[in-house]
Amino acid sequence: MPPSQLKRLKASLREQGITGPQKSKKQKKSLNKNADARAERYSALASIRESFNPFEFKHLARPKKFEYVSQNAADSKKILGRPGVAKSQGEEARRKSLLPEMNRKNKVGGILDRRIGENDPTMSLDDRMMARFEREQQRKRGGNVFDLEDGDDEVQLTHGGQSLTFDHEIGDEDYDAASVSGSSDGGDGFLKRKRMREDVDGEEVEDAPEEEQPERKKSKAEVMKEVIAKSKLHKYERQAQKEDDDELREELDKDFNDVLAALRGHMEKKPEPEAPKEAPKSDFGMNADRAALLAGISQAAKDKEYDTRVRQMLQDARAKPTERTKTEEEKAREEASRLKELEQKRMKRMRGEPTSDDDEPQQKKDDDEEDDEEDEDEDMDDDAAEFGLKTTIKPSSRPEGVEDEDDFLVDDDLVATDSEADMSGDESDDASVVDDTMAMDDDEADFLQHVLPDKPKEQPKAVNGVLTIGAGASSSKLAYTYACPRSHEELLKVFKDVAEQDTSTVIQRIRALYHAGLHSDNKYKLSDFACALVDHMANLANQSPPASLAVIESIIRHVHSLSRSYPAQIATHFRQNLKQLQESNDPNPGDLALLTAIGSIYPTSDHFHQVVTPAITLMARWMGLTTPASSKDVATGAYVASLCLQYQRLSKRYIPELIRYTTLCVKSSHATPTLLTAHAKNIITAADVWSTSPSFIEIFNPLLAPLQSTNQKSTLQSLNARLTSARLLRRPQLLHDHRPLPIKTSIPKFEESFDPNKHYDPDKERSEAAKLQKEYKREKKGALRELRKDANFIAREKLKEKKDKDRAYEQKYKRLVAEIQGEEGREKNSYEREKKKRQRG
Repeated sequence: MPPSQLKRLKASLREQGITGPQKSKKQKKSLNKNADARAERYSALASIRESFNPFEFKHLARPKKFEYVSQNAADSKKILGRPGVAKSQGEEARRKSLLPEMNRKNKVGGILDRRIGENDPTMSLDDRMMARFEREQQRKRGGNVFDLEDGDDEVQLTHGGQSLTFDHEIGDEDYDAASVSGSSDGGDGFLKRKRMREDVDGEEVEDAPEEEQPERKKSKAEVMKEVIAKSKLHKYERQAQKEDDDELREELDKDFNDVLAALRGHMEKKPEPEAPKEAPKSDFGMNADRAALLAGISQAAKDKEYDTRVRQMLQDARAKPTERTKTEEEKAREEASRLKELEQKRMKRMRGEPTSDDDEPQQKKDDDEEDDEEDEDEDMDDDAAEFGLKTTIKPSSRPEGVEDEDDFLVDDDLVATDSEADMSGDESDDASVVDDTMAMDDDEADFLQHVLPDKPKEQPKAVNGVLTIGAGASSSKLAYTYACPRSHEELLKVFKDVAEQDTSTVIQRIRALYHAGLHSDNKYKLSDFACALVDHMANLANQSPPASLAVIESIIRHVHSLSRSYPAQIATHFRQNLKQLQESNDPNPGDLALLTAIGSIYPTSDHFHQVVTPAITLMARWMGLTTPASSKDVATGAYVASLCLQYQRLSKRYIPELIRYTTLCVKSSHATPTLLTAHAKNIITAADVWSTSPSFIEIFNPLLAPLQSTNQKSTLQSLNARLTSARLLRRPQLLHDHRPLPIKTSIPKFEESFDPNKHYDPDKERSEAAKLQKEYKREKKGALRELRKDANFIAREKLKEKKDKDRAYEQKYKRLVAEIQGEEGREKNSYEREKKKRQRG
C-alpha cells in the first residue's frame, strides 16, 4: 500500500532540507540574509507543491524514452501547460466580457452612461473631469466659433502673436476698457467681447467720445435680443435676394421665345425672301400625308373626304372569331357521334327509309350563298388563278370522288387519339389498302420497308356511298359502330364478316367509338381489346394460309399505339405468350410474329426490359439447345437470327448462340440455296454490328470453313476482307514506353541549423501553402474550442440562473405557506378560545 500524502510530504520536506534538526537563531538569521538560499528554498517548495498535484500540469502523453539536454530551460521541465490556471483565466475573461452581453441580450431600454470617459479605462479621473469641463464651457458659449454668418469677431487672426487690426479700427467695435485690458487672460476677455454687440438698428456708438461710452455690461436678455434681431436681419436679406433672383428669372423666361426665334432664323436661313404669313400648325396625332392633303382644301372638301372615309370603313369586312382548339376528348366525342349518326343513316338506307340529308334548312344554304357573294370580289382572282378559269361558284370542300355526306375519308383523329405521335402518311399493302391506321415515327416504320414493294398512291374513290381505295379494295359496306371485343373469341366474332383489307378500318372505328375520354370504363375495354389484338396477331400468322403481311403489320401498329396508353396490360399479355414459348421451346409462326412485334413496339437497346429481355433470352436459348434437323429448323433459325441482330442494332451485345446455330445451319444438309443466302445475309449483318468488337477475329474465323463449301463467294470475300482489316488493326501488347528514370540515391542532404519540426520543401509556393493550411487548421481548431467553451459557460450560467430563480421561488413559496399556516393557526386558536369561553359562560 503506498504511503499517505502526509508521509510523502514530510519525506519530501526532509529530503529538500526544509525540515530537520532544530536550527539556532544564528543559523536562521544567516539563512534569512542569504538571498540564494531563500530562492533555493522557494523553488524546492514549488517543486514539492507541483509534485503533490499532478493534475494541475500538462505533460507529454508519451514521454521521451531517453533524457536529453536542450538549450531551452523549459524543455527540461517537460511541462506543456497548466490547465487549471488557463481554465480559471478563461472563465474570468468570459465572466467579464460574455456574461454582460448575455445579460443584456433581448433587453430593451435601460440607462446608458454616455458621460465622457466613463467607459474608457485609459482615462484617469482628472482627465475625465477636464474633458467634461471643456465640453460644458463649449456648450455655454453656444454656436460654432467658425460660423461664417456670424459677424462677431470671436476669432482673431494673429501674426506673430499680434492682432491684425489697425489702431483706427479699434473704435469701430463695441469694446469696453475692461475687455481690451483683459484680452490677455484665459477666457474672460473673449467672453466680454462676445457680450458687446452692435446695435440692432445699425446705430454705431463710435461717434460718441470714449468718456460717454456706457460702462455697464449688457444683460443676458439684451444680448439674446440682439442675436435674434441679427438673425432676423440676415434672414430678411436672404429672402429679398431670393425674390430679386426670381423676378430676374421670370423676365428672362418672357424673352426666351424671342431668343429662340432669333436663333432659328439665324441657323435656318431659307432661300425665299418672304416667309408665308400663317404657317400651318402641325398636328402630331394625324398622318403626315393626310395633313398635307387637307392643308390646301376648303372645309367642304374636308367634310366630303371624311364621309368617303367613313363609308369605306363601313364596307370593310368584319373580323370573324376563329374556332377554338378542341381537346382530344372533344374530338373523340365528335367522331364517335359522327360514326353513330352515319351508322343510323346506313341502317335506314338498308331498310329503305329516307335519310335526313334532304331536310337541311334552307336558311343555312342562303347564309352560305350570301357569304359567297360578299367574298366574291376578293376571292375571284385567286380562284381563277388557282383553277385556270373565272367562276363565281365556290369550289366544293369535298375530296375527289366523294359526292354525298355518307361518303367519308378515314381521318387521322380516329387513329392513336391517345398518343402524341404524328400520323404516318405512308399507305401501301398487297391489296393497295391505304394504311393510315397508326401513328408512327420514321424509325418505327422502317421494319417492313424492305419487305413490301413500293407502289404508287391512288386517289380515293367513292363507290355506292362507301370510300374505296384502289382496285383491290373491298366493295362491301362496313358498319360504322361495333361492340368492343374484350377477348379473342369476341374479336373473331366481330371479324367474321370483315375482309382482311378492312381489318384496320374496323379496329380504327372501335378505337374511336370507345375512346378513353368518352367514358370511364372505356380504358378497361380498350386494354382488353389490345390484349385480344395480340392474340389475333398470333392467330393470323398460324392460319393454314397465313394472312397477308400488311394486315399483321397494321395490327402491330395499332398495338404499338395502344401500348403507350396501356403499357402494363399489354406487356403482361406479351409475357404470358412468352411463357408458353418457354414451356414448348418450339416457335411457331405465331410466336415469330409476336417476337417481331416486340422488337417493333419496345426499345431493344435497354440493359434490362420486362418484355425484350425475356424475348431475346428465349431466342438465344432455342438457338443454343436446338440442332437443325429439317428445312423448317434452318428457315426458323435464319428468321430468329435476323430478329436477334435487329434487337442488337443499337446496343451491339454479343450473342454467341447466334454464331453457333448459323454455323450449324450452313453445314446442314437440309439448307437450300435460298436459306443459305438468308444465313449469309445474317453473317454480313452480324459483321457490321460487331465490327468494333476486339474479338472480331475469334468470332467470325470459325465461319470461313463452312462458307468455303458453299457457293456464297461474295459473302466469303467480304468476310475475309473484314478479318484482314481486323488483323491489321490489332496490335501486340507493348510495355509502357517512358523516359529512363535515374537511380535513387541514398546520400542525405546536409542542412545547417536543421530543425526536426520544420519541413524542408524545395517548392516555396507549396511550402507556403502548406504552412498557411496548417495555420488555418490550427486557428479553426482554436476557434471551435473557444466556441465550445463559450457554449459551456453560457449553459452553466443559465443553469445557475435557473437554480437561483427556483431557489428564490421555493423560499418565497415556503414563506407564504408558513405565513398562511401561522395565520390559520392563530385563527384556529382564537376560535378555540372563544368556543371554550362561550361554553364556560
